[in-house]
Amino acid sequence: MCTLEKRGNLFILTLTGEDRHLFNPDLISSLLKLLSQVKAQATCGSALITQAQGKFFSYGFDLDWAQAAGSEQGAVKRLQQMADLFKPVIATLLSLPMPTIAAITGHAVAAGFTLALSHDYLIMRKDRGILWMPEVDIALTLPDYINALFKEMIGDASVRRHLLLRGLKMKGDEAEKRGVVKAAYDGEAEVREASVCLAENLGKRKWHGEVYAEIRKGLYPQLSAILGLSHKVYAIARL
Repeated sequence: MCTLEKRGNLFILTLTGEDRHLFNPDLISSLLKLLSQVKAQATCGSALITQAQGKFFSYGFDLDWAQAAGSEQGAVKRLQQMADLFKPVIATLLSLPMPTIAAITGHAVAAGFTLALSHDYLIMRKDRGILWMPEVDIALTLPDYINALFKEMIGDASVRRHLLLRGLKMKGDEAEKRGVVKAAYDGEAEVREASVCLAENLGKRKWHGEVYAEIRKGLYPQLSAILGLSHKVYAIARL
């Protein structure tokens, strides 16, 4: 489902396997458990890379699991359950005391796109993979925290409109041009190499992790409030 590897100060969280990495309660629980480990083991100079194996970064919530409830009411209840369970994942990412990078080497769709966007930096490949929010096409509304995430992480209102109200499928070169991702590269190996290089360079800055997390939360006040994240003040002088 997912694994966590530690290389020096770098944490590498990988969604494993060749499937679509659909977020059902089991995978969400596993993901949250590993992120909690990252937070507990963080040291000065740590950084996180989240990546996935196969053609998909993640295709979002497991709609087949929702529909397996056997009724429309049951499916809606399961969808709400997944959205509620996924919320702490976003909260944990926003409060991690280290820089975070999403290495997107495949399709990042719906909640998969949301997971990627919850990182400080997104790095994508040009030759394969899209960013896509299909909810408008499949008649699903967005939880309040996902709306807030897109509003505060993507500053250009026209880009948000294209993604959320038109269901635009955005490839790597366009995502880089529009500022949704930091950079786009020609292949999987280049994305992984660039992600590690960025993580190592950020880690070398040896920032105070809790200060970093508080500054991040302050950048996204609406999202932080919806996620129930309090904002603390640190006064740490470095001479």
